[in-house]
Amino acid sequence: MFCDKCGSPAQAEALFCSRCGRQFASGAIAFPQRSRVAEHIRLLGILWLALAALNAVGGLVLFVVANTVIRRLPEMTSQGATVIWLHPFLSFLAILIFAKAGAGFLAGWGLLQRQPWARMLTIVLAFLALFNIPFGTALGIYTLWVLLPAESDAEYQRQAHMARAA
Repeated sequence: MFCDKCGSPAQAEALFCSRCGRQFASGAIAFPQRSRVAEHIRLLGILWLALAALNAVGGLVLFVVANTVIRRLPEMTSQGATVIWLHPFLSFLAILIFAKAGAGFLAGWGLLQRQPWARMLTIVLAFLALFNIPFGTALGIYTLWVLLPAESDAEYQRQAHMARAA
């Protein structure tokens, strides 16, 4: 039996929870309370994979535009010297977006596999994603809500340990 307030184990004949002090009306509840991490970790992993795929497509489009249209822009216009910096700049941005997509794929895969390092990587990416309006902001807030509290760290480490043991 488990307490319906804090989820701690309780004796069947107990009138009060030994951890939080809640009074039981007719004994303890027979199921444990689920945590945010257990309920949301799979969805977080899938959403990080989806955002990474979206970033990868955006990076690919930017890279193609930088290496086709922008590369030939000085030849098509009379202002060749003023736009010559645009090709390397956009190519560099595309590479940064690819790196961000790679980190997102790694975070999503790590969350789905319950890797011990994935929680911290995802939290760092969530803070960076807050500036990526609107999808990154929403996913960053959701990620921080699920993974940032101290109780979430203990729950995630417990799940990671169970995943490695299985």
